[in-house]
Amino acid sequence: MPARANPAPSKLTDSVNEQPSPGPIILTGFMGSGKTTVGRILADYYQCEFMDTDKRIEDEQKKSVTEIFAADGEEFFRRLETELLVTLNDGKQSGIITIGGGMPVREENRRLIKQLGKVVYLKASAETIYQRLKDDNARPLLNVADPRREIEEMLARRTPVYAAMADFTVDTDERPLDQVAEEIFQVLADRLENENEKLERIALFQQRNL
Repeated sequence: MPARANPAPSKLTDSVNEQPSPGPIILTGFMGSGKTTVGRILADYYQCEFMDTDKRIEDEQKKSVTEIFAADGEEFFRRLETELLVTLNDGKQSGIITIGGGMPVREENRRLIKQLGKVVYLKASAETIYQRLKDDNARPLLNVADPRREIEEMLARRTPVYAAMADFTVDTDERPLDQVAEEIFQVLADRLENENEKLERIALFQQRNL
């Protein structure tokens, strides 16, 4: 079972009462875009469950992602991601979910992710990602001679995929991640308000035409 998020520092406005999470919220984006930190802040605010798919797979396999890549290969890991998405859809998963940067590359995964809930793309430039990850040795896809170039090439391939599947995009370059979380919350709150207003108008129209 996913754990409730640990308290995380947040500057989300104190004047707004806690609101229930508007269904599952999936954070996507390249590694180093801030998904885990932003996800924990949102989960702490909504007081809902938080789950990171990489961590879930690591717990189930009792291996790190790096160890899975080394022992079984990337394709095996990608199959585990798909199996997890099927499980999450069958179990009507709720709360905040952060997904691995390569998970949306498979078309089947994109369909399953969209079925699961609202998708938010955390966008970051290659330079931002490189600065955040240059000292991180736990990223198997970046264990190459020129990680910066690898980031640029992978980001060029994946950016259209992230953008196409997202309900909306939030830029994380040169921004505190609690500010990113606040923007996501506000966009979701505004959309929920507009959706409720639309439903009220439809109900009123139907009543008038009975």
